[in-house]
Parts: sequence; C-alpha cells; structure tokens
Amino acid sequence: MTSVLLARREFLRRSLLAGGTATVAGSRMPQASAVAPGPVRVLCWSERTEPTEVYPEGISGAIARHLDTLPEVTVRTASIQDPDQGLAPSVLDATDVLVWWGHKKHKDVLLDRVADVVSRVRGGQLGFIGLHSAHWSKMFKSILECTGNLGGWRHGAGPEHMKVVAPSHPIARGISDFTIPETEMYNEPFDVPPPEKVVLFSYWATGEQFRSGCTWTVGKGRVFYFRPGHETDPVYFHKEPLQVVANAVQWCAHRT
Repeated sequence: MTSVLLARREFLRRSLLAGGTATVAGSRMPQASAVAPGPVRVLCWSERTEPTEVYPEGISGAIARHLDTLPEVTVRTASIQDPDQGLAPSVLDATDVLVWWGHKKHKDVLLDRVADVVSRVRGGQLGFIGLHSAHWSKMFKSILECTGNLGGWRHGAGPEHMKVVAPSHPIARGISDFTIPETEMYNEPFDVPPPEKVVLFSYWATGEQFRSGCTWTVGKGRVFYFRPGHETDPVYFHKEPLQVVANAVQWCAHRT
C-alpha cells in the first residue's frame, strides 16, 4: 500500500471523526418541526460571469433546469445584475433555499444583502447551499464566521473521485461513489468550522483530498457546501452533482 494511500485514509478517518456533531457559533440542533406544505421554493443565484460556451444559462440556469423537473420544487434564477442584486427582501421572503455560486465578483455583493441573508439563515427562514468558489463569498464566510481559505487549488486537475462517506444522510440519497471527468482541484486544509457531517469526500490521483460535501446547523438554519463547480468545466450537466444539489435543497428546507 502506497504512502499516499495510507495518508489519504488516515486523513479521511480524522476528518470524519472531527465532523460528527458540531454546530456553528455555539448553536444547537433545532427540534424537528412540522413539514411546511407545498413545494420548496428555490432561488438559484450566480454572477453570470460563467463562460456562455460552457453554461449558456449560467450555472444557476443549469441547476434550475434540473430542479424545475422535480414536482416538489419551484425554482427561479437571479444574478448580481438584477435589482437589489437579485436579493430584494420580497424575493427572499418567497425563498426557502438559496443556492449560491460566485467567483469573480465576491467583493461587489452588497453588505446589506449579505446581512439580510445571514439573518434569515440564522432565524431558520432560509437554507443556504454554497457551490465551489462560494467558499470565498461574503455570504458563506459571514454565515459560518470563517475565512473559507484552502490549502491549495489547481486548474485542469483531471478526474475528481467523489466518495460517499455518510451514505445514510439524506443528501446522499440515491448517490453512490462517482467520478467527475475534469475539475479544478481544491486541497485541504479547508478553514471552516468543524462540519456537522461530512457527506462527500474527494481525492485526486495526485494525492490531494478535500471534504467536498459538508453540512452545518447555524442557529435554526441549515447550510451545505458542495465543492464541484468550476465555471470552465460542465459539472452541472452531470447527473450525480445535480442529484446532490436536489437532495441538499430538501435537507436545507428541513424536508428530510
């Protein structure tokens, strides 16, 4: 057995042990509440800086197109170019889960819009799903009170091997281990609070590894981070990443 494989297994063991039951900022796991009637109302947000030759409707549009096929979901899209950056109070009032992708315009997101989202997440009115480079977004860092910094990254890293390490979690429903043919690599350490649960774990043939699907309870709200999604790779045309997001929508809305 190679030293790289041994190191990977030891890191995985330690990560899973560390990711057991912690919550953020001293919050407690909320008691189970009655399931709200009607479909989950989802807002898919992206900068729309994604190359149109890869994502003609943006990453937000690719994910929304899949979610729109599901009877238990209603979905809209928004971008930073929209009024109130697509995050007006009336829009958030009609949203149960916000799916967020950003990359080049993190600094341009208005602080009052960030504060409104954070307040709603902590109050349990809004679930939050951060995708890929959202780890450096104001939204993600403010919700989790962290830097979101990485141990490293590399473009054109080749196949990403995604392992389901919490198969009984609702976000893993219907998901087996899978491979994304081409991705941007992220490497540990990942500067976030200890996850409540590590659902998915990634590794590359060159030895890098990453906690790629993590959950937290923040106040009364649920938060999920999903690593894949570099804008030059058509990740969100693959069935497994789309299924992960669809499952996470239900979990973040307290439906599972």
